[in-house]
Amino acid sequence: MLAEVKLVKLLEQKKLTLGIAESCSGGLLSNRITNIPGSSTVFLLGTITYANESKSKILQVPAQLMKTKGSVSVHTAKAMALGIRKLSGASFGVSITGIAGPAGGTKDKPIGTVFIGISSDKKTFASQFNFSGNRLEIKRKSTSKAITMLLQYLVTAEKACKSAKG
Repeated sequence: MLAEVKLVKLLEQKKLTLGIAESCSGGLLSNRITNIPGSSTVFLLGTITYANESKSKILQVPAQLMKTKGSVSVHTAKAMALGIRKLSGASFGVSITGIAGPAGGTKDKPIGTVFIGISSDKKTFASQFNFSGNRLEIKRKSTSKAITMLLQYLVTAEKACKSAKG
């Protein structure tokens, strides 16, 4: 079973919803989710905030944050995930920002540097990844990792709740 099918089914079972903010993945994550029949019950909103101005205007990512930390950073990924969760009213916000190439990389942030953020009402976090490959491969790997991260978070949270209940 595809990971996105598992994600949609799990969100449906738990009656949870999803908002997605994408930059370097250009809508591929939203596309993968909406390819699943029934995804309309869980997927509320997807944005492609490619330009920094869009991240600020639509997702309320502070321009100063992007200026000091970079639009490709753990800080921006967290702010994007929180922003899309609030904007959409979803249970979860997921964000992807990075450098898919073939240009734009630096010594500190080479091509393939991607940050993925997740926001819930409990916490907001982001992780850094370094993917290899061409532009499309980096986009695919980024979206796969985002799906896996949210699945893992949902399963871990469920186990923690069951443990707490005894």
